[in-house]
Amino acid sequence: MKVIICGAGIAGLALAQRLDTIGAEVVVVEKAPGPRTQGYMIDFFGPGYDAAEAMGVLPRIRELGYDVEEMSYRDHNGRRRASMRFAQFAKIVDGRLTSIMRPDLERALRDHVPGGVEIRHATTLTGIDNRADGVTVTLGDGSTIDADLLVGADGIHSTVRGQIFGPEREFLRYLGFHTAAYSFDDPDIHALVAGRFCLTDTVDRQMGFYGLRGERVAVFTVHRTADPALPADPREAIRREYAPLGWVAPRALAACPPPEHVYYDQVAQIDLPAWSRDRVVLVGDAAYAVSLLAGQGASLGITGAYVLAEHLSHASSVEAALDGYERTLRPLATEKQQVARKGTRWFIPATTTQLHVRRAALKLAHVPLIDRYVAAALVGKSTAIIDRPLGPVSG
Repeated sequence: MKVIICGAGIAGLALAQRLDTIGAEVVVVEKAPGPRTQGYMIDFFGPGYDAAEAMGVLPRIRELGYDVEEMSYRDHNGRRRASMRFAQFAKIVDGRLTSIMRPDLERALRDHVPGGVEIRHATTLTGIDNRADGVTVTLGDGSTIDADLLVGADGIHSTVRGQIFGPEREFLRYLGFHTAAYSFDDPDIHALVAGRFCLTDTVDRQMGFYGLRGERVAVFTVHRTADPALPADPREAIRREYAPLGWVAPRALAACPPPEHVYYDQVAQIDLPAWSRDRVVLVGDAAYAVSLLAGQGASLGITGAYVLAEHLSHASSVEAALDGYERTLRPLATEKQQVARKGTRWFIPATTTQLHVRRAALKLAHVPLIDRYVAAALVGKSTAIIDRPLGPVSG
């Protein structure tokens, strides 16, 4: 079997590794000129953690990850207003959790892609001839590739999805926020935030800070806005939106790098009636983006890649494999999307009343028994779906 994967991000790299392992010929096409360096810190746990362990990637992920002691909310003067120990989250998932920068997670996966996998950077996909028995893709240079299957692993703004399923506006559910991430060097701020997530205790907007290796500081932002349109200049928009914040925010805003070094996007979900059509299938955010509010997008991207490869390995046909993949994963993705939508008031309070409720809930989270309930509400249901090794791929 020959498979073309569009997208060399988390889901695409995980799928490339699995498909090569089970005997498929794999070509990955990626429009970016090289590995991306922008992105924010994620808490990596859940079924994707299980899949990474089964793939042999988990030791590298943990090596590149960070030990976080607590999440704390700070007021305008930097005083702690509420906090929660990370150990409480870890209990809910039996300690199977690590915090890692998104580019580092991609790096760990890329390190485990076998040399036989061809990865073509700076390559765009311009045409798809999708048939019942195969697919032909046309690339930006006019060349074509024939394959048995095309996988769109190209993110929430998927080119593959747009060409096969229709315009993004038909499937994108905007959740009312914009988000951004960048990093900079500052030894003083690093000393304040190292070993913890420090978040502003604010209404309608939030900045988060955490210390990386060396004296580098990573910044995460999210703010409420009714307009889904992205700004022409992300740096200018970030500085404008977060100017009212105090503590270390002014210094972090002054250090915001040029737009090309800033990650900036909508906070949104993708809701598709089906994830495949003939010999084209979607995986990761292209199919079922859950948004950063759910906190498990990367985990679900790896899970989807693993489950898709598993079904391609064991099913009697490609069609049966694609059906099995969606039936297995859709309930999990749907549940995580629902958790995200329900948690918007907790994540970014819209009023001071909601802000005070969040503070009270986090104070209660230190009480035995209640602590597990609060942590579980943030994590969502525990779902184990990675339970068997893969065999040879079906033809």
